[in-house]
Amino acid sequence: MSNIHSTAIVGDGALLGADVKLGPYSVVGSGVKIGDGTELMAHAVVDGNTTIGAGCVIHPFARVGGPTQDLKFKGGSPGVIVGDKTVIRECVTINAGTNDGEMTEVGSGCLLMAYSHVAHACKVGNGVIIANGTQLAGDVIVEDFAIIEGLCGVVQFRRIGKMAFLGGYTKATKDVPPFMIADGLDIEIRGFNKIGMERRGVSEESRNAIKEAYRILYRQKLPIAEALEQMEKDLPSTPEVQHLINFIRTSKAGIVR
Repeated sequence: MSNIHSTAIVGDGALLGADVKLGPYSVVGSGVKIGDGTELMAHAVVDGNTTIGAGCVIHPFARVGGPTQDLKFKGGSPGVIVGDKTVIRECVTINAGTNDGEMTEVGSGCLLMAYSHVAHACKVGNGVIIANGTQLAGDVIVEDFAIIEGLCGVVQFRRIGKMAFLGGYTKATKDVPPFMIADGLDIEIRGFNKIGMERRGVSEESRNAIKEAYRILYRQKLPIAEALEQMEKDLPSTPEVQHLINFIRTSKAGIVR
């Protein structure tokens, strides 16, 4: 049975799963779907064409599903999808997409800390941590298990690779390759994310291969094409190595070097 406070507002047509909890003055719009066991704390707002997964917690004054701030918005029904067991802390904003049917997506098991912002049409993977005050511009992609520390800014259309780590105050103006550590307003790669890979169970063989990939990319000063050729020739073809190579090859903005 859902636990809905007497001051909560639920729009006609909203769909609430089992054991949903709505705190004082929380608001659920008429087009919203909320999964089993999710909690909206006091003053949280979920509206628009938004689907929230099971077991999520949305803290006070967060707003999920608000309209895009993109001036190209012409109407229609864009929206937001949030996976299971994601925690959205105080004053976080997650905006809907810009175009009709376009969705902003946040995966499962994420933590979005206070005052962070996810703009229109972003795609945030599973297990991502975004710390306080970080701002993702529109159409940003953040791959699984990336960690972005506080007060970072990610430029529109950029990508943050799988298990990448961004230090506080970093300004990501280009794509950050998977498994790398980036830092600084004048962003640079400071190393590879050995500890993060260990915590996620990446094999020793693959960790060593990523270490060598880092050396090839950032110590040998080779052009990208030559670095990729050497990586393909010299490194074991583990899933992590293949993901790194593919990420670089498909980069439209160029990678941080």
